[in-house]
Amino acid sequence: MPSIREQILAALLARLQTIPGATVKRETPLPETVPSGGLIILRDGDPGDPEVVLSPITYLWEHQTEIEVILQRGQDDDSAALDALLMAVGNALATDRSLGGLAEWLDWDAPKTSGLAIDGAAALRGATVPVTIHYGSSDPLG
Repeated sequence: MPSIREQILAALLARLQTIPGATVKRETPLPETVPSGGLIILRDGDPGDPEVVLSPITYLWEHQTEIEVILQRGQDDDSAALDALLMAVGNALATDRSLGGLAEWLDWDAPKTSGLAIDGAAALRGATVPVTIHYGSSDPLG
């Protein structure tokens, strides 16, 4: 059986895959071109150092992940298209903040937008959404 951490990341990926028209991947490198509906990449991130509760021992995590939202530049209104995709990400996350009961809570911050340049590729427009997943486990590897 996968660890609680892996179950949570898989559930988060599944939640993002409900966004219509977007291609959603996990831990993939940035491509040279992006599908017309946009690309969403889940980065596993860092669980950090847990708070430990004794008897029974429980590790309380604030796992920091990132969601990259990427569009190909050249659309009529890059800003509006990126904003619409970011709103779809927010709606997908808000639908179930406990990821089916696997997590205590899901928090996310405002996106950090940027233009992305990859040698030999067309310009990309993107944003990174920091996401904090609050959950507990009985084992630091579990």
